[in-house]
Amino acid sequence: MDLTKINSLTELFFFQFEKQKDKKKIFLSSLKEPKKNYSWQQTFESINNISDELKKYVNKGDRCLLISENRPEWFISDLSIMLSESITVPAYTTYAERDYEYIINDCKPSVIFVSNTEQFKKVKNIIKNKDFIKKIFSFEKLDEVNKDEYININDLILNTKNNNFKTKITRKDVACIIYTSGTQGNPKGVMLSHGGILSNCEGAIEILKPLIKNDQTRFLTWLPLSHSYEHTVQFVQITVDARVFYAESIDKLIKNMNDCSPEIMTAVPRFYQNLYQKINTSFNKATGIKKILVQKMLSLGVKKIKKEPLSFLEKVQNSALDKIVRKKIKAQFGGSLKTFVSGGGALDKEVGFFLNAIGLPTLQGYGLTETSPVVSCNPINDIRVETVGPPFKGNEVKIAEDGEILVKGENVMLGYWNNQEETDKVLKNEWLHTGDIGVFENNYLKITDRKKDIIISPGGDNISPIKIENELVNSELFEQAIVYGDNKPFLVAILVLNEEKKSSTEEEIRVEIEKTNKKLSKIENIKKYFIINEKFSIENGMLTPTLKLKRFKIIQKYKNELEKLY
Repeated sequence: MDLTKINSLTELFFFQFEKQKDKKKIFLSSLKEPKKNYSWQQTFESINNISDELKKYVNKGDRCLLISENRPEWFISDLSIMLSESITVPAYTTYAERDYEYIINDCKPSVIFVSNTEQFKKVKNIIKNKDFIKKIFSFEKLDEVNKDEYININDLILNTKNNNFKTKITRKDVACIIYTSGTQGNPKGVMLSHGGILSNCEGAIEILKPLIKNDQTRFLTWLPLSHSYEHTVQFVQITVDARVFYAESIDKLIKNMNDCSPEIMTAVPRFYQNLYQKINTSFNKATGIKKILVQKMLSLGVKKIKKEPLSFLEKVQNSALDKIVRKKIKAQFGGSLKTFVSGGGALDKEVGFFLNAIGLPTLQGYGLTETSPVVSCNPINDIRVETVGPPFKGNEVKIAEDGEILVKGENVMLGYWNNQEETDKVLKNEWLHTGDIGVFENNYLKITDRKKDIIISPGGDNISPIKIENELVNSELFEQAIVYGDNKPFLVAILVLNEEKKSSTEEEIRVEIEKTNKKLSKIENIKKYFIINEKFSIENGMLTPTLKLKRFKIIQKYKNELEKLY
């Protein structure tokens, strides 16, 4: 399939459907409702029928807000919106009411898609008297709502109609407006084009080509589809004729991996950090011969991933460890995993080395919502853990004089919705100014920091708080950490203990901090800290929906306590 000749994301779907329609294969499956499966034919008919109805309420370019947890109907609604020539505006189910209110007032959707009553209640009061909203579409029956006030898409799915799937959409048209989760201030609506996402798919296929050797590669989807990363993965799944499984929840992820034996799974660094902590804790409990095998597996695995030569004996040992240890680890995740793909933030190098060494290949990539979203990614046959891989085919990347990473290409956003001022700040002469600092090492991009997260010491040293925080949370003791100290004589930290370590003594905590400090340079050392009982979470507004720390908000909340440490 030549993606450069495809005009839109709906055309991409139709192209693949024509190849698959007679094979009666399952395309989309819900692990929460195992009986809910959609073949390519059923998916095609559902998209057509919903789109036909939707056209009664929208014109080309109108916005449709989509609020739902991950499920097959999410995918179907997204494509239906695009087929009607309107624009999908995905929203996280974890947003606070003020976020929904801001987005609804900002993009003025003509139609709102909700999965169920629980999601509808989040916007019910906000949308009263909003005359620009013409209809509600839902995936389930809505309680407390008159039947004539909304359309249940299941009623539409039953009506089979014919449709030629043709639209006048071009690659330059807006496919979706994805609001950035925003670690500070109000979210900004990133306008991504059909061509931008298709361009990203092209780069992804290059990376995944060595891994896709069979019909219907199995993908497990759990990262919210409202996130640009997972949103684009949908179209990669179409391109490779995947079998897509929607996870029940993050808590049931390991169970779900055993349910569907995925071959490819995308996730954010926090997932891998948790995985590392759990597996590492179990390794630390090993004794006797088991402990020797684990240590040997790790040392040889790290040596191999670092491309250090193995002796003949080491090669034999490593091959034996594949069968004795790594195969058992892989079996805990369904047994078929070919790769994890990490994006949406920096993956700590210790975590990257560890997962690759134990037989869970993990490809770190880099991107941002504004680049549709991937800029670069490690290929499976040449993983360099401390980098985010070479740039994707189709986008140009260069480093500015101050070290900032600049990106140019079809994948770069069209701009921020309704916000020319913010657009002009980051888009200059077609180059997107990412706000990330990096360098190239043999054509592999390496992220060294974020411009706005840098701590500058009174002596002028630039310090990365993220690097230190990653070291802290790699400890068994700490689950979360925030480092503070811009223009201060030394660094301090806010720490959250792991649930099972809540009874740790002051001495145990001090020893753990000292251990971390030994891995850091003198200016990066944590001199003082305090423990808090409340975890940073989406619910308390301290984490973004993609589990990134809202640094500005956390520091604002604990400013007095932090200042007292000086």
